[in-house]
Amino acid sequence: MSSIQLKRSTKDKSLSPAEQQAQIDEVRKLIGPIAEKLPVLCSDASISRYLRARNWSAKKASKMLKETLKWRLQYKPEKIRWEDIAHEAETGKIFRANYCDKLGRPVLVMRPGFQNTNSTSGQIKYLVYCMENALMHLNQDQEQMVWLVDFQGWAMASISVKVTRETAHILQDHYPERLGVGILYNPPKIFESFWTMVKPFLEPKTYKKVKFVYSNDPKSQKIIEEIFDLDKLDVALGGRNRAGFDYQAYARQMKEDDIRKSNFLDSSCSSPPASILFESHQPESPDLDHDSNASDEGGLSSEGEATPPNLKCIDEKTQGLSLN
Repeated sequence: MSSIQLKRSTKDKSLSPAEQQAQIDEVRKLIGPIAEKLPVLCSDASISRYLRARNWSAKKASKMLKETLKWRLQYKPEKIRWEDIAHEAETGKIFRANYCDKLGRPVLVMRPGFQNTNSTSGQIKYLVYCMENALMHLNQDQEQMVWLVDFQGWAMASISVKVTRETAHILQDHYPERLGVGILYNPPKIFESFWTMVKPFLEPKTYKKVKFVYSNDPKSQKIIEEIFDLDKLDVALGGRNRAGFDYQAYARQMKEDDIRKSNFLDSSCSSPPASILFESHQPESPDLDHDSNASDEGGLSSEGEATPPNLKCIDEKTQGLSLN
């Protein structure tokens, strides 16, 4: 476990660093032989996030991690490209800001009042694309990002309980401990009733990271000043930057990021080709449904030691990427 990770984990005062490492090792044991063959996806840092999300329960964390491995095999988030979601991005309803907060964490700006589609699957795909892109831009000493939710133009009509529930599921279960702080900027009074509906979908650790900030409240506005460089922050969010969201510039930026990611993935593993990264249709894929009693007691698959070629490629290709 890295010194950075140990330092961060010491915030979990109920366990000493040695006890935390013991829990990490226990999760790796519960995952089984596949963990040794996927050292990036099952790294100390990754496992630690799942343990923190499950209050250091090795059994619960291993089950959660297996579900993420299964999800990544099926959903293939790393294969989503700008062309797949460009129409979802047209209004700037979600985008990675071109600045970080004062701690160097990437910032995802979310503007639910700018919703422009009705497709739940399309909206979730775009959210996942933005999450993956933000993770690409994490500094080596960072694990988390900032979510800045702007309620400009928001109304009750903007609400989709289905999308909200699926969003909470994806972010909490497959990107645990990635949220550093969430800022809700100028939420209208009516949002309070919606927040009451949303909270049951959220883990207590998640909603405790959420801060309500109002432009007419100097006390809450100090939160913005503490977290962001106001010269970089958009004026609509309490900053002094008047540039705003530029769809064409953002599209160019995302396409460049896609090229960099594709080049990295293609060069990191010569066989099999990049087209089967995280493929789930291969008959030799591990039994990621080996859940319930078996998954909590042992490995992903108890049969054989050979790692499927597509999973070998997963790990080789993700050496330089920040996953889950």
